[in-house]
Amino acid sequence: MSQHAERSEKPATPPIGCPAAAERTLTPSQRRKEALRCLTIELCETEVDALIRRGLLKADARNDRLAVMNALHAHLDGSLGT
Repeated sequence: MSQHAERSEKPATPPIGCPAAAERTLTPSQRRKEALRCLTIELCETEVDALIRRGLLKADARNDRLAVMNALHAHLDGSLGT
């Protein structure tokens, strides 16, 4: 069997450790089934600074939207114990 054939037989799966990326691709009905909510929020610079101080966000990633979102998720997970 060729290498190409071996690769095509493997199921395509999303990368492990990227739940935020997977959640963005969910349809509204899938979100409801999984009890997820999609919200838009504004963060003050001082709140971004707090994420950096707590070690949840690297200082050089403060303008990276995805990095800030992941840091906020980590903060909520730790604070809410989920």
